[in-house]
Amino acid sequence: MDKNSKKLPQIWLGGAHFVNDIYTGFLNPIMPFIAAKIGITMAVATVILSMSHIFSSLLQPIFGYFADNIYKRAFIFWGLLFTSCFIPLAPASKSLLWMIIFIILGSLGSSLFHPQALGLANKFSGQNTSKFLGIFIAMGTLGYSVGPLMSAYVAQFFGLNKMPVLSAIGIFWALIMFKFVPKMSNSVIKTDKFKLNTAFKRILSNKKLNILNVISMLKSLISTSCFILLPFLWKNMGYTPFFIGTALFIFIFVGGIGSLLSNKFEKIVGTKNVFYFSMISTLPLMLLFVLTYKTFPVFSFAVYFIMGFVTMLAVPVTMNMAQSIMPEYKSIIGGFINGFSWGIVALIMSLNGYVAQTFGITKVLLGVSFIPAVFSVFVKYLFDEKTC
Repeated sequence: MDKNSKKLPQIWLGGAHFVNDIYTGFLNPIMPFIAAKIGITMAVATVILSMSHIFSSLLQPIFGYFADNIYKRAFIFWGLLFTSCFIPLAPASKSLLWMIIFIILGSLGSSLFHPQALGLANKFSGQNTSKFLGIFIAMGTLGYSVGPLMSAYVAQFFGLNKMPVLSAIGIFWALIMFKFVPKMSNSVIKTDKFKLNTAFKRILSNKKLNILNVISMLKSLISTSCFILLPFLWKNMGYTPFFIGTALFIFIFVGGIGSLLSNKFEKIVGTKNVFYFSMISTLPLMLLFVLTYKTFPVFSFAVYFIMGFVTMLAVPVTMNMAQSIMPEYKSIIGGFINGFSWGIVALIMSLNGYVAQTFGITKVLLGVSFIPAVFSVFVKYLFDEKTC
């Protein structure tokens, strides 16, 4: 495949990642208002949000296995359709049960989409894999940032029942992908399809991949905690849904910029220092935020946005390093780094909601920001030749 024939798939896959992740960020800014409407506590609402992350994340390595062993584009199409159709139905549903069902189905769509999309993104990236993966991941991050802005705007000015109209965007893009993302050629079919247990055993026994998985978990712990807990803090302070959605939008948007600039930072300061800076700097930034969010709110929001940038800075570096260790398992590893790690964090967040309700949101945020700084000591083993 020549350079020009690879460029179009890069564009449509990046765009699909942007569109898919719009829907994954829908619920966070409006959940405090949904919770108030249907009469559930912050702890219960946090469990529901965590559930969406669990179903969109934990199964990604399994779907990645099937994506690495089939040569059809079905996962990216059906995944995007499920995400775009069911997630917007959740805020408009009339009962808690139906809302949970729609969240599960939409989240499973995202879990279907990501591993195969990451594998194809790597396939069509050409020689500059690090650069294109940074762009691809940044597109998803930017989409994740737009989601809260769109849902908060519709919720505040039109009402939650109008949210399903936004499904049209995902349906339209899925049809575009069907035309422009190339079909998989029979000539590339492997004759030695690997077994699921063999692939998982090799991946989970690799020390460097384990460290990269932990780093991914810790980074997602920061962003997920901010995304789920801070809307409740800001609602209690009297901020409107659209204001909260805008704050989340900027946080993830500058995170997307961090992903885009990751490759340049890596060339200037080195891969190791990108990891150290991204993991350690969130602690002093979170401390500044907690100390100023009441007395100097404008300054605290600026600190919060910088935190989004540094949190996402190491994500493309993590993905590229992980996939390069075992390139034959690109989709599965993509499922671990981009999905499974988020699912584990979602399980933790389901407990953090109760802890935050009991001890306070800011104390939980300080606690989770302390963890990556401590675990940054393991970064050095990524560059040790003895680690495998």
